[in-house]
Amino acid sequence: MATLELVGLRKTFGDIAVLHGIDLTLAEGEMLVIVGASGCGKSTLLRLVAGLEVPSGGRILLDGTDITGRDPAERDMAMVFQSYALYPHMSVFQNMAYGLRIRGIAREEIRRRVDQAAELLGLESLLQRKPRQLSGGQRQRVAMGRAVVRHPKLFLFDEPLSALDAKLRVAMRAQIRHLQRRLGVTSLYVTHDQVEAMTLGDRLLVLHQGRPAQLATPMQVFEHPADTYVAGFIGAPAMNFLPASLVGGGWAAQLAAGPVIPFWDGRRGGPDGRALIIGIRPEHLIVGGEGLKLAVDLLEPLGSETLLHGRLMDAPDQELVVKLSGGPPAGANVTASVPARHVHVFDADSGQRIEPLGAHDADAPLAAVQSVD
Repeated sequence: MATLELVGLRKTFGDIAVLHGIDLTLAEGEMLVIVGASGCGKSTLLRLVAGLEVPSGGRILLDGTDITGRDPAERDMAMVFQSYALYPHMSVFQNMAYGLRIRGIAREEIRRRVDQAAELLGLESLLQRKPRQLSGGQRQRVAMGRAVVRHPKLFLFDEPLSALDAKLRVAMRAQIRHLQRRLGVTSLYVTHDQVEAMTLGDRLLVLHQGRPAQLATPMQVFEHPADTYVAGFIGAPAMNFLPASLVGGGWAAQLAAGPVIPFWDGRRGGPDGRALIIGIRPEHLIVGGEGLKLAVDLLEPLGSETLLHGRLMDAPDQELVVKLSGGPPAGANVTASVPARHVHVFDADSGQRIEPLGAHDADAPLAAVQSVD
């Protein structure tokens, strides 16, 4: 196992800055998932660590040793690519053994390592097949096996599951996590898939335009997003955002659509009238009671759940998504209430999360959206 530290890591392509000074430390055996929209710099960050790109500034330290200027072959890392990158003319065994052969590892040791990795990944019966005779999931396991036999200090995963179908992605996701935990190898995993990010990572690094938007555990990112970008990126469907303003001495938010939402977890700072953005996840809205009146535009039945797409009747340009358990509701109009403990509060200008000034009361009662008297 190894530690990885990035200090002020920057990358520019000409006049375009892709990464703006990334500071990051991975503990031994930790899996960190880097997630973000296309073009945010996550794959560039991985390629810098691997030595496939030269940084424009900053340092990369592996186990405390500066490896910033080392060639990829000297970094003791193994990378799993999106495209598998298997040699089509070689068998599975030869693909997995190739990296060891060119390093001069003894034939007996190569056989032992490949057999061990094949057993770990369920490839024992496939060792003599060529890549064209394998399914997508099997090819991905061979690519992982090629990395495992190296016994590297660091695993690097560059969107390894994006070429697989949905069912295979679920199976391979679980296998990658099981493998990483069993081997205890420090790992960097890049993906744009938030489900992968939530299920695989010990911590998440959410990148936005080449800068860290948030670094925390998956549940911390989900439950306490640092800003509106993170809140809108993590979670499916995306979080609903409603314009509002601070009222009641900081104890409530007045929605632009009319209702007032009390803050049961504590008062927010600022004068009355401070511009806010209220965030509500679709799964936390409850159909029924008093609150936000919605005109239903679309229902998406998903079996055990239904997604309701609607518009606020008091603000027709404002759309809202509600995730319902079970079937769709009857009628063209519904009312949605909001448990106050699930309300996220952001500053309208900066988009940054606004935490309560007082202590959070975990036992506070739930409150529906209230109407203005």
